Amino acid sequence: MDKVSLQNMDLSTELIDWYQQNKRDLPWRNTTDAYLIWLSEIILQQTRVEQGMPYYYRFAEKYPTVSHFAKAPEDDILKLWQGLGYYSRGRNMLKTAQLVQQQYNGVFPTTYQELIKLKGIGEYTAAAISSFSANEPRAVVDGNVYRVLARFFGIDEPINSPKGKKLFQQLADEALNRQHPALHNQAMMEFGAMLCKPRNPACGICPVRLGCVAFASNATTALPVKLKTVKVRKRFFNYLLITDGGNLLMNKRGEGDIWANMYDLPLIETDGLMEPEALLQLPEIVDFFGENAVIKQKTTVIKHILTHQQLFIRFVILDVAPLKLKKNWFYTTVRNTENLAMPKTIFIFIKDFFNF
Repeated sequence: MDKVSLQNMDLSTELIDWYQQNKRDLPWRNTTDAYLIWLSEIILQQTRVEQGMPYYYRFAEKYPTVSHFAKAPEDDILKLWQGLGYYSRGRNMLKTAQLVQQQYNGVFPTTYQELIKLKGIGEYTAAAISSFSANEPRAVVDGNVYRVLARFFGIDEPINSPKGKKLFQQLADEALNRQHPALHNQAMMEFGAMLCKPRNPACGICPVRLGCVAFASNATTALPVKLKTVKVRKRFFNYLLITDGGNLLMNKRGEGDIWANMYDLPLIETDGLMEPEALLQLPEIVDFFGENAVIKQKTTVIKHILTHQQLFIRFVILDVAPLKLKKNWFYTTVRNTENLAMPKTIFIFIKDFFNF
């Protein structure tokens, strides 16, 4: 057995020992139900465990099986998802659940080759579900695993380059404990989350620090390397709050943009920051509200950060009745807005404004 193989074996053994003594008691670790594991994996994408845990419990309670999930209206899924962000995850989950119901008779697949065919399930998620539900020997590579491998082996190839992805997957495959793949994967991920953290890793109590290249060369802050490829788009949203008695004018968003199929207020998007008084002169305002709109109140601009976008949001309260309604505009009672799936920023504003 060569030195690298021995090094991999030692890493796996040490991390499994550490994991069994220090692991967090998380509900999805106490089941081999592929559906519940899938639920946790999708919820925890781009989400911290502490934030995702309540959502996991809500979804698991309301939809205990994939068959229950598949029957849910999209609005209900998005409402339950409210506040988690990346709402396309919720929509894709519904499509996946419906596909599992139709093609697998409501039995969630457990093999990598079947899982990878499902919408919203990539290589990482397929490996995780197959490993944790059926102990299939698939190495799971998430952000935590990238970090552990990059530091332990001293690899400075960018983790998001084509070469880097291939290299780290190969290394993870070599490091995998094939007798206990589920345990190994959980240990690697937990170790990265709890000890080998992005900032201030706990090297002083690390059980594998003596074999760690980054620790020996004082390079933990430099690894892993990641290419900066994301271009951030700035957008300027002017939301209009308009009431008619106890009813509020709402908008149902369409496909092809953020917050697809969710609900918000009538929106005027501009190329830059614009004072509300200037908004009233825009053709789309005049077309729908005439020239008699009066600004009753305006908020300061709120900055809302998404992965690839920065939203600058202002709410403008108008005293006016629309001359005509856009196709997706409709009135609903203020109280009923609690039942609509809205971006959290919009929901909080409405809730605070009407004090309910």
